[in-house]
Amino acid sequence: MKAEYSADCPEYLKEYLMNLKLIRNRADRTEEAYYLDIRTFLRYLKIKHKDVSRDDEFTKITIADVPFKYIEDVTLYDAYEYLNYLKDVRENDTATRARKTSALKQFYIYLHNKAKLLEKNPLDELELPRIKDRLPKFLSLDESLQLLRNIDSKHKERDFCMITLFLNCGMRLSELVGLNLNDYSKDNRTLRLFGKGSKERIVYLNDACIDALNSYLSVRPTNSRDPEAIFLSQAKKRIDKRRVQQIVEEMLDRAGLNNLGITTHKLRHTAATLMYQHGGVDPLVLKEVLGHKSIATTEIYTHLSNKNLKKAAESSPLANNKPPKKQENNK
Repeated sequence: MKAEYSADCPEYLKEYLMNLKLIRNRADRTEEAYYLDIRTFLRYLKIKHKDVSRDDEFTKITIADVPFKYIEDVTLYDAYEYLNYLKDVRENDTATRARKTSALKQFYIYLHNKAKLLEKNPLDELELPRIKDRLPKFLSLDESLQLLRNIDSKHKERDFCMITLFLNCGMRLSELVGLNLNDYSKDNRTLRLFGKGSKERIVYLNDACIDALNSYLSVRPTNSRDPEAIFLSQAKKRIDKRRVQQIVEEMLDRAGLNNLGITTHKLRHTAATLMYQHGGVDPLVLKEVLGHKSIATTEIYTHLSNKNLKKAAESSPLANNKPPKKQENNK
């Protein structure tokens, strides 16, 4: 845990985060996300118990001194009051409230089932805010080709390679920036990726990816400050996430696609959608390619296809043609 967070963290929360990292093998960013979400709840408890003034700045409220008794005394009704606070006072959207609710439920499950600090779990019946199904944004096949055709920069080979991997492999941003030279097997035509929770998986590369990688590696600086990293920045060190995001934004702008709300993560959605719709990839295979934990996560792409098929049917120029009226028999 970052020192700045560790300094403002009660012991029972530190123990939970330690369990996340060491036992459940969660990534540092996941540990940090859970801390931030639970910190919000503990700040709320201090407001509820009037340990701070309602006029105090929320982000300045410390949590290291929140007594465990506040946690013990929470009821299901209190939890719903907290959700209402997130909605009306913090103005959190449904997705954010659902995430914070999930983090809170997991925290109480740990306190009851693992740490045995609670005789019962008061939030066992707590329901998550319902999120409307949202289909992901993505580039069409023609738009993807348009993007690739318009990549041009001082580091053209590198930028073309990164976007090619996004569009063909469906990798996450963190997986791309974390790539090392020894993760690329030219003989086996594979890349080794480390996804959520440092879970390792192998993705196979098509000719486009092989050609893009080989083209970039032939001009990649050899005197880098990060000799293991595949993708390097202008400063010859491992490229960071924000720089990759900026490059994608710049190339989308060059291609005239900057008004579609596409991000690096949307390129991952694009890869999955193209594999399913144009490549006929089975959802179970697609699940492994993307590194999804559950097939339910992957099935959104099948729903997306069904929606497109429905839209195509409704777009027919004959869609509004009516059958002839039934003629009455002459008497």
